[in-house]
Order: sequence, then C-alpha cells, then structure tokens
Amino acid sequence: MFEKQKTIKEPVTITGVGLHTGKTVKLTFKPSDKDSGIRFLRTDLGSEAFVSAEVNNVASTVRGTTLEEDGRRIATVEHVLAAIAGFEIDNIIIEVDAPETPILDGSAKPFADAISKAGIIEQEAAREVVEITETVKYINEEKGSEIIAIPSDRFRISCMIDFKTKVLGTQHASLDQMSDFKKEIAPSRTFVFLHELEQLLEGDLIKGGDLSNAIVFVDHKVGQSELNKMAILFNKPSIEIKDGGMLNNLDLYYNNEPARHKLMDILGDLTLTGKPFKAHIIANKPGHASNIEFVKKIKKYIKDKLASNDIPQYDPSAKPVFDINDIKRMLPHRYPFLMVDRIIEMSDSHVVGVKNVTVNESFFPGHFPGEPIMPGVLQIEAMAQTGGILNLSTLENPQDYNTYFLKIDNVKFKQKVVPGDTLIFRLDLMAPVRRGICHMRGKAYVGNKLVAEAELMAQLAKNK
Repeated sequence: MFEKQKTIKEPVTITGVGLHTGKTVKLTFKPSDKDSGIRFLRTDLGSEAFVSAEVNNVASTVRGTTLEEDGRRIATVEHVLAAIAGFEIDNIIIEVDAPETPILDGSAKPFADAISKAGIIEQEAAREVVEITETVKYINEEKGSEIIAIPSDRFRISCMIDFKTKVLGTQHASLDQMSDFKKEIAPSRTFVFLHELEQLLEGDLIKGGDLSNAIVFVDHKVGQSELNKMAILFNKPSIEIKDGGMLNNLDLYYNNEPARHKLMDILGDLTLTGKPFKAHIIANKPGHASNIEFVKKIKKYIKDKLASNDIPQYDPSAKPVFDINDIKRMLPHRYPFLMVDRIIEMSDSHVVGVKNVTVNESFFPGHFPGEPIMPGVLQIEAMAQTGGILNLSTLENPQDYNTYFLKIDNVKFKQKVVPGDTLIFRLDLMAPVRRGICHMRGKAYVGNKLVAEAELMAQLAKNK
C-alpha cells in the first residue's frame, strides 16, 4: 500500500499582526504540486519570491525560527510549520505579504483551523517516509538541552522542560499520533517570563505582542507600580498576579501547556528536514537553536540512509528472481537490443536488474573506435527494460504487451560505462500504476558509484 503525498484542496487566508513589526500580515495557504515541498512566498517581494522550508535556509533562532533564501526573509515560521506537520501535508505554498507570519493567539490553532477549512487531498505521488533505524542524538551541555531520535514504528514526540523555577516547575508532554495534534497540541500558546517580557518591551522588539498571545509567568517579586505600568503599555484596566504565579491575562488550557507548546515548536522545526520520517523524538529542554542543530543531524542521517539504500548489493552466485530465460518470456526485445541479464530483487514498488557490459556489445565498434563507451541513451534503455519487467510481471500474459515511453525527465550521467562493468539498475515507482501508465525513478550503478539517473514514464499497451 502506498502512502500518498498530500496538499490542501483550496486556498484559505488568515489575517493578523506580526509579533516583531506590529503590522497587519495576510497569510494565505495554497495548494501546491506533488514533490514541490513546503514553500513560503513573500508576495510583497514578487510572484517568485519563494523561501523553501529547509534547514539550510535557517538564518536565525532568536525568539523563533527565521528562514532566508537569496536575501528574502520570513520570521516566526514554527507555528505555521507545526500546523502543516500536524496534518502531514507534504506540498503547500504559504503566501505572506510581510517579513513574518502573524502571531495571532501565540499558538498553531488558527493555522490548523484554516487548514481544516481548506480541506486536504491526496496526490498521485508516493510519500517516502524514512525509517530511523539508529539512535540520533544532539546534546548541548551548556544549555542543558538533549534531543534524541530512537527507532519507532511511527512518528512520536515526548518533550520535557525544566526552567528551574517554582512557578513553572518540571513539565512533560507527548504526541503519540498525529491525529491528536489539532486537539492536544495546536491550541498551546507561547509563554514568557515577566523579566523577558520587560526586556523585549524595553528593546521595542515585540511591537505586535500583547497579553492575549502569550502566557506570562512571574518569576521574581513585582511591585504594584510595575504592574500598573504594564497595564498602560498593554491598554488593560489592570494587571494582577494570580496564585499560580501567572499574570491574569490568560487562563491555561492545560496544566502542562508550556511543555505542549515546546513540543509544538520542535514539531514545526522538524519539518525543515524536508522529508517525513519514523522515530520517537525525546526532547529535554528543547529550544529553537537546539532544535535546528538536531534537525541538521536528522537531515544528514536521512541523506546518508537514502544514499546507502539506493545502492543495490549484487551477489553473482545468488539465484536471481528472473534469469535471462524468464526475462525473454516477458520482454519482446532480442539481440542486440535485450539489455537486461538478470532481475535480482523485486517488490510491488521497486525492481533491481543487472546488465553485464562486455566488449562484444554491438555498439562498441562505433562508440567509440579506440575508446569503447556505452552510449547514455542505451543506459536509459536498459534502465527502462528493467522497469518494464516490474510492470509486466503483474500481468497474466506479459508477452502480449509492450511498454512505450511517454516521457523521460531529469536525466543525468555521472561517469563512463565501459567494457567489463556490471551495471546495476534500481527503479522505484513514483506513483501507483494507473490505466497502464507507470512513472518510475531509476538509478544505475557500477559498484557503489552512481553512473546515471532518470525519471521515466511509460505506458503498457496490448499488442495489436
């Protein structure tokens, strides 16, 4: 069974105030094509002013996560990204007409509500979820932060915070399945200690902040004159300190709301890996700086894992799935155009084939005299024949069908293929086969080196 990529059905717009600038910001979620990823679009800078949600684009982690690409910045993206992650959306455009997202109530709930209103649809493309099979760890001893990913059969997060203050104490929160995100995590609002709020106000750094979008904890003695001053700043009749050590601006939705909000932050930051993955994330005292360093480690792990997974291992002494006689019963090709010798691995969604390149190939005398090199176009043909076997093997009478190219995209040749090389092809379905049309991603290796790659689209058609 394929897990499919997702986007939203229709555009939806939210308007609010930016935390840092205090100016009105319009944010619009829009559907996006398969395999396009999560992208912000600074509409105030132009119709192509995109900023990809990618960890290499992180420009700052001060009071939030800020992305920058080609000089285009977008700040405080973590709540938006958390909402997108909570609905497991793969492809979406977030249009923003300012250098930051709106703060709204300080949670991800308004964004989650907007996405729910827009609706979610599946796309005709496979969602590649990477399985973390080893422990990945980031530790910052100076900050007391530790974030670990351990193998799990699904994505989960556990978050613990301890700010060494009586007013907040030690808290724990968890998200065991994404279907709980909207109810259990999205409404959790940001929080701040009063001394931090005072510093931000004095520095004029939160022009769009007010006492409706942050839980304020009081961790030091405060006089009535200071409270009266703050009431004037925030245009409130009065401000008091409740028994629990909080200002009376808000009531908690949950006893552990700060821990849930920190979990929400790390969930948003984790989208910057660029790929969904399975793991149990255990975070102790996370923060945006630590989150991003951890994301970099996860991204490298995923990159290395995908690279190693792509390289098939070939044992010439092992019995193949299909030998040359089996292949000839499925493919109509014959000498000199039959270019697959063995199928050594196959599942419902991928196939691995082998082509032994010998000096007796018919094309070598002319390509090139004195320097025999296998033509790139024939490497792609051999790749396509390997993919054709995967699709033909599902038919009752494969000999009654032919496979025809519809499209070839993103072809790259990395190095020469010469006599004596053993070409190993791995092809993966990019989407389920529909009406005989198959879309595959292919890679060709000699040993552990990638020599060619391409995306192929073909159609199975019954012989006349």
